Amino acid sequence: MIDEKLGFHFKNRQLIEEALTHPSKSKKNYQRLEFLGDSVLDFLVGEFLFKNSKKSEGELTVLRAHFVSEEYLASCFDKLDIENELFLGKSLKNHITRAIKGDVFEAIVGAVYLEFGIEKVREFIVEKLNLSDFDNVEDTNYKTQLQELVQANFKCTMKYETEKDGDMFVANFFMDEDLISTGYGKDKLSAEQNCAFVALKKLFKD
Repeated sequence: MIDEKLGFHFKNRQLIEEALTHPSKSKKNYQRLEFLGDSVLDFLVGEFLFKNSKKSEGELTVLRAHFVSEEYLASCFDKLDIENELFLGKSLKNHITRAIKGDVFEAIVGAVYLEFGIEKVREFIVEKLNLSDFDNVEDTNYKTQLQELVQANFKCTMKYETEKDGDMFVANFFMDEDLISTGYGKDKLSAEQNCAFVALKKLFKD
């Protein structure tokens, strides 16, 4: 039962079922609840970190980006063990992507907020995202962090230009036409991750 796994008994069964329904299954699906849940997550994660941490604004922004990232929310979805509770179109059977998992988790947050209010959804988020462990967070997916932070704080295009130079790869990160950072690595991905790390330090960390 979904209620047992989430720790809530939904009287409005349509609400929780909608949160678990993929657009391939029905026009009544999780997309609107996902929109709401995304906003609730941003606010409550930010609120928790502000109240419980003395970190700078830039560090708080990076931390919040970690907790609300698609990758992290997908891992929280997996811990709930609710994949078999989803309503999916035939084309998606046995193919639940990380993006879908993250979307469904956000939709569930939206549903919990509507059914039980701000205090209960706050408790749910703090517990399921393990926010109290923020001091031990080490998010090394710098490209994802950078993308989410730039999208949230700037109106610009982003791109990497990566080339092989001898035995190394050199990556340059641009915002619009401005070169922000350069990184090096033994392969394309590591060069771009190092490049993103340098950009994060330059743009968001004091």
